[in-house]
Amino acid sequence: MSIFDLTGRVAVITGGNGGIGLGIAQALAAAGCNVSIWGRNADKNKAAAATMAGAKGKIDTHVCDVSDAASVKAAMAATLGSFGRVDGCFANAGIGGGGRRAFIDRTEEEWRTMFATNLDGVFHVFQAAARHMTERAASGDAFGRLVATSSLASLFGTARNEHYAATKAGINALCRALAVELARHGVTANAILPGWIKSDMTAGIMANDKFVANVMPRIPVRRFGEPSDFGGIAVYLMSKASSYHTADCFVIDGGYTAF
Repeated sequence: MSIFDLTGRVAVITGGNGGIGLGIAQALAAAGCNVSIWGRNADKNKAAAATMAGAKGKIDTHVCDVSDAASVKAAMAATLGSFGRVDGCFANAGIGGGGRRAFIDRTEEEWRTMFATNLDGVFHVFQAAARHMTERAASGDAFGRLVATSSLASLFGTARNEHYAATKAGINALCRALAVELARHGVTANAILPGWIKSDMTAGIMANDKFVANVMPRIPVRRFGEPSDFGGIAVYLMSKASSYHTADCFVIDGGYTAF
């Protein structure tokens, strides 16, 4: 369907060199979108781009640390230099909490490090993208998509992971606020809340038989999610089909929260 054709569009995916971010990037590129992968590891960025060889969309990569505002500005300038525009920004880069330390023992450094990447990083990336999108809108080219990867931790109590949960709840609120503020510029803002998804971040816990035995029965579809499960929602949110859909939190968890 032409409504899902992304030919000529450009999307930035932070943390797009693995896991959910790579699943999003691959689906967008297959739909014709030009994709700019931002990640801290140049080799991993290059390997991710190689998986999209032959896709309809063009691929470029940039080394970027989203916790560093200057790094984000440089990556945005480089992407604009390559493609001339940015239509969508998927703020996916993040770190996990691990659930290893009780709240009363949480260190200031751990708290700040978590926020620097997971929430400040989204602020830096969205601000750079929104500035470009609103400038384009002022010249008569109103179109923009802001999408952040949140977590079910923003909805449920997560023992020993309160710093991670707090960043993700902040993302949800940020997306709702930006949806209201930027709507007049043709920009939508939404959050994606993944359930238990196979990735480098979750590889350790998913290798734990006790964890699997407790969690799998709570997932109605009886499997963990895959990065590719986020391709459809990414294409939808990037397309014209989602023009009237904003300020939402999309739960993609195989039914985990419903059971």
